[in-house]
Amino acid sequence: METALALYRSSFPAHELRLPPDQCDVMGDPLYHFDMCLLDGALAGLILYWDFGTYIYVEHFCVEPSLRGHGLGTLILAELARQNKTIILEIDPLVDDASVRRKGFYERCGYVANAFAHVHPPYQAANRGHELIVMSYPHAISQSEFDSFTLDLGEKVMKYSEGKRNA
Repeated sequence: METALALYRSSFPAHELRLPPDQCDVMGDPLYHFDMCLLDGALAGLILYWDFGTYIYVEHFCVEPSLRGHGLGTLILAELARQNKTIILEIDPLVDDASVRRKGFYERCGYVANAFAHVHPPYQAANRGHELIVMSYPHAISQSEFDSFTLDLGEKVMKYSEGKRNA
């Protein structure tokens, strides 16, 4: 588990991470999944998601840097898609080559960008919310689906954050 948490911490900027006590707390939520992807017995990636019944929200997804570009991320997302639910995730705005490549990766996996303006709430009290692009699979989501996602994000996902506790 320490190796998985190290990959989680090294794969995202600090403002997109829960503090360790919050990450420990969220692990007990029955809607939350912390799935480790193994390759030959070694950690290859993580997909941390919420199953809200009618849809899945992928909160964090990463592949070990040395294994990127070999189709593993595509396989992990394809396995998640076998649940036959709408899948929602967020990506950074398209401000550099890496963010453009990330969007292209998700599009090749069947995800579409949605036009909704979206600000992800802060995980930590010292930070502000940050603008993200909402993507979904296998189709664009409706306004009511976006509203449900926003409500679940604010009330269920973010309750495990210093930003929410101190709001």
